[in-house]
Amino acid sequence: MGSGLTEQEMAAIRQGIKEKYSRVAAAGSGCCFQYPTGEEGMRLQGYPLHLLKDVPKAFLDSFCGVGNPFSLGPINEGEAVLDIGCGAGVDTLVAARLVGPKGRVVGLDVTPEMVGKAQANFALLPPQGNISFQVGEAESLPFPEGEFDAVISNGVFNLTLDKEKALKEAYRVLKPGGRLLLADMVLVADLPGELAGKVENWYQ
Repeated sequence: MGSGLTEQEMAAIRQGIKEKYSRVAAAGSGCCFQYPTGEEGMRLQGYPLHLLKDVPKAFLDSFCGVGNPFSLGPINEGEAVLDIGCGAGVDTLVAARLVGPKGRVVGLDVTPEMVGKAQANFALLPPQGNISFQVGEAESLPFPEGEFDAVISNGVFNLTLDKEKALKEAYRVLKPGGRLLLADMVLVADLPGELAGKVENWYQ
């Protein structure tokens, strides 16, 4: 399923996304979003905040998810979880607390600055050997088939240019019977004429 975009437009979108989330990494979640972020956003979305009582406010303040993937199904002790578009690592941390020390969680983000922000956030906590981060794209996951029990993602698939390919990649890296827990935004009506077709709509 193609996006209908030219190569030039796709390059502009990818660059715009990376520039936006580089700003978020530097300035915090409050700089670029028009919905509640940080601990307030997590509370409104029904996050299991009891798992995060020991987490510094600066870490929680970096949350900018659009929904709660953990409300969609279980994350079980001992499982392997991939967080696609991990951002500053808040969902990665929640998943790590759920899988416990016998499980593992990998946070993946397309923006190196966000991966750096996640690593800086985790430096505020005692060392946790079951968490790792790396740079990568949803449309081309750098993992073998059947690697994970669950894939989570929060507000990322709306930004992907080839959603079908990204979904196929998530399916590929899941074990048989694995779960995709996807929270995102969807367009429920046509955009006004003055906005429809604007490349900037992908990352504003």
